[in-house]
Amino acid sequence: MKLKERISWLMGSVQRSLFPHLDECLEVPLTDQEKHLVTILEIVQVEKHVPKSAYNQWLGRKLEEREALSRAFVAKLLYRYPTTRDLIRALHSNPNLRKIAGFEAVGDIPSESTFSRAFGEFAENGIGTKALDTLVDDYLAGELIGHISRDATAIVGREKPAKKVKAPKVARKRGRPAQGEVREPLPIKRLEKQVTQSAEDAIKELPTLCDRGTKKNAKGYKESWNGYKLHLDTNDNGFPISALVSSASMHDSQAAIPLMKQTSKKVTYCYDLMDAAYDAGRIEEVSRQLGHVPIIDRNSHGKEVVPMAPHEAQRYKIRTTAERSNARLKEDFGADNIMVKGHSKVSLHLMLGVLVLFADQLIRLLE
Repeated sequence: MKLKERISWLMGSVQRSLFPHLDECLEVPLTDQEKHLVTILEIVQVEKHVPKSAYNQWLGRKLEEREALSRAFVAKLLYRYPTTRDLIRALHSNPNLRKIAGFEAVGDIPSESTFSRAFGEFAENGIGTKALDTLVDDYLAGELIGHISRDATAIVGREKPAKKVKAPKVARKRGRPAQGEVREPLPIKRLEKQVTQSAEDAIKELPTLCDRGTKKNAKGYKESWNGYKLHLDTNDNGFPISALVSSASMHDSQAAIPLMKQTSKKVTYCYDLMDAAYDAGRIEEVSRQLGHVPIIDRNSHGKEVVPMAPHEAQRYKIRTTAERSNARLKEDFGADNIMVKGHSKVSLHLMLGVLVLFADQLIRLLE
C-alpha cells in the first residue's frame, strides 16, 4: 500500500468509526481541535511503547495510567501548554481532553509529581525514539525517498552550562623521531572513528551535557545560547526520519555520519543535502559508501569556492524542508519551551514534538 493510500485508509477509518464512537461516549461533541488531537494520537500511538516490565501492578498504579500519561504528554505539546501544571488544569476542566487522554474521571488524574516520575521513566526508556522508528517503518519503509535534508538547530535549556574540563596538552617534539624513538600516536579524530563505527556506538560517544553553543545565524551574526542542539534528518515532504540531541557546543558535522547510517537503515533514499557546516571529506565518503549522492555547500575557509553545478544547486534548494521542520518544532510543538532538565528528559520532550510533527505532516499530505 502506497503512502497516500495508507494515510487515506487511516483517516477514513478514524472519521467513519472512531469519531462517531467518541461522540456517543462524550457529553459534548468533539471540537475540530479535539478531532485533530485524536487523529494525531491514533497515528503516533505512543502508549504502545510504554514499557510493560517497568511497572508492577501489585505494588503501584495500573499500567493503563502510564499509557494515559504518555498520551497526555503528546496533547501537552500539540496544545502548547507551557508546563505540566497547565496540562493538569486542562485535564481537570476539559472532560473531552481528559477522556481522549485515557482518564475516565477527574479522580483518575494523578498528581504533578506522578506526571514528573512518569516522564522520567519514559525518558530513560527512550519511548520517543522507539515511536519515531515505528512511524518511519510503518509509513516510509517501502517508499523511495529522493532527498534527505540534514540540519541542526539551537535548543535553549533551563540548566546552568557544565564547566568545560580541558585535557592537558602533552608537549610533542617537533620534527621526525630519532632512530629507535617511540612516540605516542596522535588521538583519532571523531569523524575518523565514525567511519567504521555503528550508528549506535558513534551516538554513545557524542557529548550530551548542557553547555554553551555559538553559531552564525542566516544573516552572518554570531548567536550564543546555553542548552543543547537538535540534529534532524527530514525527507522531501518534511517527515522527520532520524533525530538526536547533543551538547550545544558540538559541531554540526559530528552528528552527520551517525544520522546518515541511522537513516539509511530505515529508508531508501538517493541524495544527502547538507550546508557548509558538513563540508568534510569523511562525511562525503560515508555518504557515497552508503549509496547516496552527497550535495554539500562548500565552506570557503577564506579561499575561493567552486560553485555547485546547476543541477546540484537546484536540488540543494530542497534542503529548506529541514529549516522549515526546525521552525515548526519551535513555533508549534514546544522545542522553544524546554521546562525539563537533563539530556534524557530534554530529548524526550523534543522527540514527542518530532512525533507530533510527523503525524501532522501526514495529515497535511491529504489536504
